[in-house]
Amino acid sequence: MRILMIGDIVGRPGRRAILNSLPDLRSELNIDFVIANGENAAAGHGITKEIAKQLFAAGVDVLTMGNHVWNKKEIIDYIDKEKRIIRPANYPPGTPGLGYNIFPAKDGVLIAVVNISGRVFMQELDCPFRVVDQVLAEIGDQTNIIIVDFHAEATSEKVAMGWYLDGRVTAICGTHTHVQTADERILPKGSAYITDVGMTGPRDSVIGVTVDSVIEKFITQMPRKFEVADTDYQLNAVVIGVNPQNGLAYEIERVFNLE
Repeated sequence: MRILMIGDIVGRPGRRAILNSLPDLRSELNIDFVIANGENAAAGHGITKEIAKQLFAAGVDVLTMGNHVWNKKEIIDYIDKEKRIIRPANYPPGTPGLGYNIFPAKDGVLIAVVNISGRVFMQELDCPFRVVDQVLAEIGDQTNIIIVDFHAEATSEKVAMGWYLDGRVTAICGTHTHVQTADERILPKGSAYITDVGMTGPRDSVIGVTVDSVIEKFITQMPRKFEVADTDYQLNAVVIGVNPQNGLAYEIERVFNLE
């Protein structure tokens, strides 16, 4: 089985990348299941119902989220109805939506998709390490194929989570920083790992934002409205090869496509 995990979709260029590239990628890479982080899909902040539908229609099977999950108010009601959108599991009890869900893939094989948010330099939610333990206990023996999107800022926190989950999940894929890292590997107990999958959005930008506005902010330290850059896109992802018998990964390969 081959699973494609796509890095943070940012604004219109990111959505264009999915619409233009994903159908061919699914075929060329022999992909069975597609997960994408969509928390920046609507103008760089959050996601809307219509955008989610557009991404699903283009071939995304599941959308994970992150710290911008609630930026578009309409998602608060929609996320309870659309079980293919997964928000961080370590939000407090009673928060709308699901922190994980289990989906059928090729030949009826079940895949669990888990979303967890980091706490270092980010909103302090419940402990991601303790919460992921609770989630894995709930998943139990329903499936041994488990993909974790760890949406976190600090490299150290992501690496620690990788070691913590090694052998217990299929893959730990970092998101949030919008820069694809070159440390993809299979950890000793069989889990695939990468610190950050990267960004699917405007290539000539500062992590998705217009270059001039960010430079001006750094130089002047004055408030400045940030907008998604309107440039050619890049698509960052990883392909994870999975042994469905034991749920462990046998390969992880980076994908970097340009418009």
